[in-house]
Amino acid sequence: MTSRWTSGIHPYLEPAPLAALFLGISSGFAFAMIGATLTTRLAQHGITKSAVTAFALTFLAYNLKFLWAPLVDHVRLPLIGRFGQRRSWLWLTGVLVMAAVAFLGVADPDEALYLVAVAAIAAGFAGATFDIIIDAYRIELLEPRQLGVGSGMSQYGWRIGAAAAGALALVLAARFGWAVAYFTCAAFTLPAMLVGAVMGEPARHREPAKPHGALEAVVAYFSPLVEFLKRQGALVVLLFVLIHKIGDTLANLSLRLLFQDLGFTNDEVAFYDVGVGFVALLVGVFVGGILYERLGMKRAVLISLILMAVSNLSFAALAAVGHTNLGMAAAIGFENFASGIGGVTVVAYLSALCNLRFTASQYALLSALASIAGRVLTGTSAGWLIDAMGYVNFYLLTTLVAFPGVILFWGMMRSGLADLSIGSAGKEP
Repeated sequence: MTSRWTSGIHPYLEPAPLAALFLGISSGFAFAMIGATLTTRLAQHGITKSAVTAFALTFLAYNLKFLWAPLVDHVRLPLIGRFGQRRSWLWLTGVLVMAAVAFLGVADPDEALYLVAVAAIAAGFAGATFDIIIDAYRIELLEPRQLGVGSGMSQYGWRIGAAAAGALALVLAARFGWAVAYFTCAAFTLPAMLVGAVMGEPARHREPAKPHGALEAVVAYFSPLVEFLKRQGALVVLLFVLIHKIGDTLANLSLRLLFQDLGFTNDEVAFYDVGVGFVALLVGVFVGGILYERLGMKRAVLISLILMAVSNLSFAALAAVGHTNLGMAAAIGFENFASGIGGVTVVAYLSALCNLRFTASQYALLSALASIAGRVLTGTSAGWLIDAMGYVNFYLLTTLVAFPGVILFWGMMRSGLADLSIGSAGKEP
């Protein structure tokens, strides 16, 4: 029994998956600063629901990051570029994220809401670029056999970063103000930067051909997309990536509004949403790893998609019941458990779709498509939908719009497209 436990835990203790954990911490923190944390801050300043949800549009940088991701693949930075393509970009973007988060901390919603919007856009752009290089570094550092474990560890890290930074920001803001909270949380950028120093340039990194002249540069820019579109069923795969998280994104980016209107305090949100949610996520990632190993990637992905869709019903129930700590714990627990499973399975699938010559560009495209529809809908319509329908019907709607993605992936499994779409990142050399 001891030897079975040791062999089961060993993959998580290998250097590459451990590095994925620390990369995820920095990625999660940056997202949280313009996500739930900023939503809470704006709500506490009395900003209207429509204005608060409109700030979800700052996440568009994450959805549009594929537009400049080819630069991360092709452009060698001066001076620090001698340390390697991936490491130099990792360090540069880390510094930019620190500066942007500090800017967001000093912007005051009461004095100039537009300045907060500018700061949030800057933080979104810096964080999205940071994500481009973090994802490329992670995928190229992991071997194909480690994609499941590495994706799980990355999700652990993401949630640790988001939860720790989010909770710390709430606690510090209540005692010392939001500026101190944001300045302190900027230090969460350091784990990823230290990974680059310790692990070096990833062994699986493949340099794309260097363009010579304007025409070759244009060809190189579009090469990642062209390579992907040449695969059998590529458009179907891209459609799945586009729609599979619509319901989940719609629900999650409006949760802090629900908690605020139900009268939950900062301390309650920090304990239940951040604390209980994090424990549930740990369990979900562990279960996701077991499903991935026992059932294989495809069936594990399908199960996680179903669970993530159904989990939105728990928020409809919470909205119907009202302010109850037990109800909040149950809703947050279920949602994070489902997200933990999906974090292992879906992220591993998206990582496996990449070609190692274009890791940054292709994963940026895939991860951007994965949530752009939900974020656009949240920023443009969630506020008035909640006002018009009420929270209960809104979360019932988010459950319904999640199921087309489930059905499409089931069809991809039946037709074989889920296997045919895998790129070189998901194949043994």
